[in-house]
Amino acid sequence: VQLQASGGGLVQAGGSLRLSCAVSGRTFRRYVMGWFRQAPGKEREFVGRILWNGGSTYYGDSVKGRSTISRDDAKNTMYLQMNSLKPDDTAVYYCAAGLSYYTQAPSDYDYWGQGTLVTVSS
Repeated sequence: VQLQASGGGLVQAGGSLRLSCAVSGRTFRRYVMGWFRQAPGKEREFVGRILWNGGSTYYGDSVKGRSTISRDDAKNTMYLQMNSLKPDDTAVYYCAAGLSYYTQAPSDYDYWGQGTLVTVSS
């Protein structure tokens, strides 16, 4: 499974941003797709995940109610729509794929994209 994240950039607090993750590989639809983020000096943090087959989602507390994960099966692309952005949302955002749905641990994800930087100015 190969993943490539894009869509990061500079946005003002209160604004919105949509990140994309292009996914490829013969068996990727079996996987759980996750979003993580890592701010400077901090550990990688779970943002949310989606089960590609079926589309069920789950979100971390830090973004719950402000973010939506979706996927477009025809485009083999997963999205993270983030609204009401705060300076604390500034981080490198990664997409990842794993086989275990009931986990928020980065170590349980097997494949990672390269990350895209989101900067939220106050």
